[in-house]
Amino acid sequence: MLRQIKVTVPQPGFRVASFYIVTTLLDAELYPASEIADLYFQRWDVELFFRNIKITMGMDILRCKTPEMVSKEILMHLIAYNCIRRLMLEAAEKRGVKPRRISFKGSVQALRQWEPHLNQGKTSRDDRTRLIRLLTDSIAGNIAPDRPGRSEPRAVKRRPNHFQLLTAPRHMMKEIQHRSKYRAEKA
Repeated sequence: MLRQIKVTVPQPGFRVASFYIVTTLLDAELYPASEIADLYFQRWDVELFFRNIKITMGMDILRCKTPEMVSKEILMHLIAYNCIRRLMLEAAEKRGVKPRRISFKGSVQALRQWEPHLNQGKTSRDDRTRLIRLLTDSIAGNIAPDRPGRSEPRAVKRRPNHFQLLTAPRHMMKEIQHRSKYRAEKA
C-alpha cells in the first residue's frame, strides 16, 4: 500500500509547477500532505549542510591513509560541525531568528577569529564566559539574507590541474612531457 500526494509549487524558479510524492505513510490525519511536502522541500537544506561539512570545513579531501584514521578524521569533522551548529543555535535563539538564517561560513570565520583569545591558558572563567558571549554575538550578526527563489545549481568547483598523477615515490617519478608544454630545444 502506497499513498500518492500531488504537490503544487507556488514559487517561481522551480523546474516544475507540480510533482508527486509517493510514501508509505498512509494515515492522512497523522501525516498531512502539507507536512510531507514541507519535509520534501527541506531536503535541500540537508544538501547545503553536507556542502558545509565538505567544502567550508575542508572535508572534501581526506588526508588520512588507513581506514581507521579516515574514520577518525570523519568523526572529528562531524564533532566540530555539531559544535559549530550548537553555537549557531544559541546565537539564533538569542537573536530570535531561525538557525538556518545564520551563515555557517560566517560562523566558522568568527570562530577562527576568536579562537586565539579563547585558548589563552591564563584566561579566568569569567573572562572565558564573556568571550564566549561575545563570540555568540558575533555569530548572531552573520545573518544570511533571505533570498527566495534563489537557484543553486550543482557544479564542479575544483578545477582540474594539468600535472601528472604522483603514482610512485618522488625519487622514482620521471616527468612526462605534457601535451600543452612546449619547451625550447637545448642549444
